[in-house]
Amino acid sequence: MPDGERHEPIRGRLVEKAAGARSGWVELKLGAAPLAFCEAHDLGWVLPGTTDYRCFSHAAGRVRRPDISFVRKDRPPGGELPEGFSIVPPDLAVEVVSPRDLASELEEKLDDYRAANIPLAWVIYPDSRSAMVYRSDGSMSRVREDEDLPGEHVIPGFRLPLGAILPTASKGPGGSPPAAPGEAAREG
Repeated sequence: MPDGERHEPIRGRLVEKAAGARSGWVELKLGAAPLAFCEAHDLGWVLPGTTDYRCFSHAAGRVRRPDISFVRKDRPPGGELPEGFSIVPPDLAVEVVSPRDLASELEEKLDDYRAANIPLAWVIYPDSRSAMVYRSDGSMSRVREDEDLPGEHVIPGFRLPLGAILPTASKGPGGSPPAAPGEAAREG
């Protein structure tokens, strides 16, 4: 698979997982908080968007790569993560929407997550400063930037203020993504 970390095989074709700098920065910040929490409480593994999941019985051979995922430590066989792809669905799948993402492809991913009975999915919309929370029971809720993303029963006790992971120009160096190489020299 050419450039395998930036493509997902979907229905026999490679679909580019395009992420801009802003959505990539949000992914990094978003992964750090549950990683620290889950390690401190020995709950399981928070995994990056390069992790392959082949756990979709409704679509043999389908591979999905959530931008971030979480797997409880009691779920993988033998209590260890596999070396290759995972046939165990994650307990949490996270998608960070970038401007180049297509709504139809996001809906297709969410359908796969529902079919695999993934208990919790977060879809983060950096541009609208909001998120959607989807649950395996079919319920969903919207989270605004001044509210918390809930870990619910998947990551008990975990709550993440959505605004803490969203970049804004007004926050300055600590709150916004770093400039691209060479940008600082042109600005000054």
